[in-house]
Amino acid sequence: MAETKKPAAESAAVKKTATKAPAAKAPAKAAAPKEVEAKVEEVKVEEPKQAAKPVKKAGNGNKKPAETTRLQDKYNNEIKKALIEKFNYSSVMQAPRLEKIVINVGVGDALQDAKAIDFVVKEIATITGQHPVITKAKKSIANFKLREGQAIGVKVTLRGMRMYEFFDRLVSIALPRVRDFRGVSKNSFDGHGNYTLGVKEQLMFPEIDYDKVTKIRGMDIVIVTTARKDDEAYALLEALGMPFHK
Repeated sequence: MAETKKPAAESAAVKKTATKAPAAKAPAKAAAPKEVEAKVEEVKVEEPKQAAKPVKKAGNGNKKPAETTRLQDKYNNEIKKALIEKFNYSSVMQAPRLEKIVINVGVGDALQDAKAIDFVVKEIATITGQHPVITKAKKSIANFKLREGQAIGVKVTLRGMRMYEFFDRLVSIALPRVRDFRGVSKNSFDGHGNYTLGVKEQLMFPEIDYDKVTKIRGMDIVIVTTARKDDEAYALLEALGMPFHK
């Protein structure tokens, strides 16, 4: 009987060892993916530190070229060369050019009517295409009932493309609309290459609607150039189309 039980015990032992063997191998297989995941995570952390910064490209990139007006192109292509030949400049930068145009309007009735400033601001903005600045009194004057800081006028300064556009409309459209116009004076230079033009009414500009005008107002137009002498400024303005009286 003992001989018959031994094989059964051996077979049971074999079964137990067979069932336990896979259980011992399972943790070893499960540990392998953890090591792989740890290595992958380490690589992901190190990659951003080694990444190179993008290099900026030199140049203007995708910037659009600056726009120019008809009169500005004429100055660059024709007038500048003619001025260099006439005055024998040694450098192109010596050629006189327009620097800015300042338009000033006095509003004396603003002392009694505060809304008068608003009408003038709208008119100047319509004429120039730029919102003007309200000028205020720097000191009080009792005889004129003027207090310091009170609005007394409107001013706008034009540069660049808007300056050339306004000058072109002034000499080609606005001034010829003046009744009995015979040209502007040659004696309005200040001795430093700047020219001042007085305008009696804003109706000379076609942008102003006659029916909406509340009061006829004059304005001072100061044309500032880079010329050092009046004869150089005169030649520049004449070439740009300023209708001087002959």
